[in-house]
Amino acid sequence: MAPPGYREFIRSYLDLRWQLDPVAATMAGIGTHDARLGNYTRRDVKAALAALKSMALAFESAEVEAIGDEVDLTAVLNDVRATLARLDNEKPHELNPEFHLTHLLNGLFALLLRQDQPLESRSRALAGRLRETPRFLGDAEATLQRPPKVFTETALDVARGGRALLTRAIPEFAAKLPRELLHEIEEALPPAREALTKFTDFLAGELLERSDGDFAIGRAAFDFRLHFEHALQETVPALLRYGEALVTELESDLARRAAALAPGTPWRALAERLRADHPAADALVAGYAAEMERARRFVLERGLVGVPEGPLQVIATPGFMQPLIPFAAYDPPGAFAADRTGFFYVTVPAPAQLKDHCVHEIACTALHEGYPGHHLQFLAAQAQASPVRRIVSSPLMVEGWALYCEELMTEHGFLARPEEQFFQRLHLLWRALRVVLDIRLHTTGMTFDEAVKTMVETLGIERASAEAEVRRYCATPAYNLCYAVGRRELVRLRNDVRRRDGAAFSLRKFHDEVLTYGGLPVSLIRWGMGLGG
Repeated sequence: MAPPGYREFIRSYLDLRWQLDPVAATMAGIGTHDARLGNYTRRDVKAALAALKSMALAFESAEVEAIGDEVDLTAVLNDVRATLARLDNEKPHELNPEFHLTHLLNGLFALLLRQDQPLESRSRALAGRLRETPRFLGDAEATLQRPPKVFTETALDVARGGRALLTRAIPEFAAKLPRELLHEIEEALPPAREALTKFTDFLAGELLERSDGDFAIGRAAFDFRLHFEHALQETVPALLRYGEALVTELESDLARRAAALAPGTPWRALAERLRADHPAADALVAGYAAEMERARRFVLERGLVGVPEGPLQVIATPGFMQPLIPFAAYDPPGAFAADRTGFFYVTVPAPAQLKDHCVHEIACTALHEGYPGHHLQFLAAQAQASPVRRIVSSPLMVEGWALYCEELMTEHGFLARPEEQFFQRLHLLWRALRVVLDIRLHTTGMTFDEAVKTMVETLGIERASAEAEVRRYCATPAYNLCYAVGRRELVRLRNDVRRRDGAAFSLRKFHDEVLTYGGLPVSLIRWGMGLGG
């Protein structure tokens, strides 16, 4: 057992985490900070850095005995180091206006959606965050320096979508409240709306004019993220070679599949043709729900992995949420919430956009987001006794697991039709290209326009979709490579466990054990399973 001091350090770290990011606390199911927004002035961030450095020193001095505690200790120490590096070197509070808007809008949005707290407490917390909004956005305006132009342009899009939250969503929510609670929100809303309008004007004018910064974080910072955030030993050159080789392999594979499905048709043209086959608008939500349930039953029948209790509701995106969820989105249960319900929102589009919900892709999306993908993985993490495994995660495991599941379910016959298998490989090509673009954008000088052109030419998608993707890659360095690299790491781990266990190997046992580590990086899972770091 770990000494009591280690447990105290973990509790102190979580307290500090919620203090620094009260919106993250809300999303984790911790209600004690629901009425607050964060403080991200330069002075506040400087104080936060000092607190985090002290916490890192405390964890570095901690002593543990059990291998599981060593894994958790390493994970949380790496998490502190990665947070320190982001705030101290990348400075999102100074260089990315979307950082502030996302914090604000998520903080308001989560209180509308979360069912963990009573309606009265959520309403009062919502009023509190609305009252905080003018202060929060005023601080952001005073703190922002010279961001990259792409960050300011993205923030403008977010601000326009966020306006619907304050003009439609919150009034709709408030209209159902008792008079006293309604009055609190009605008082707080106008100053919050005015503050958002003023901040949007600031973005479009003064800040956009001085937005001449570089979005690329550089090789050293990128390698730091790989090592500490994702616990990868590989550096940029090796991962770039992997990504480029995987792109080449998958383009050849898609050409072969297209030749079998429609001889003489290039694979990109075939993908466009197949996407014309989609459900009717009024059947779209039911189509996703049916595939989610089919995937859940398939996992249970084949015994691929244990399925924890926790419903997944598939519903049409409410009108007020549609500006923030243009396609679909999964909302997991909070890490510490009593409620274990997840939600998958499907935004029913205009007829011209229904091709984004191709019938040959819905099953793959369902298993990725639901079973055995994200929803199952989040439920497994939520069930862990270790608070570290509930809350500390890397997209290398979270996104890698969901992509791994696409291939797993294909191998076991869930995606049985050749058209479904074609799109599963196309989805993998998309993730392989992310490895290349993520690295090149941040370490080799690739420009925004070059990345967009590469996406359009490689995947055959529309320019607007490519631009939206690349904006995300610019703002989230070393994240987007995690899908394909995480899948690769899980396959390697499975193969090594199979070699070690021989005839005793059980796929179900392997998956169940992997999921006891929550979202920790795969190399730490490997260490915990006795296969070295």
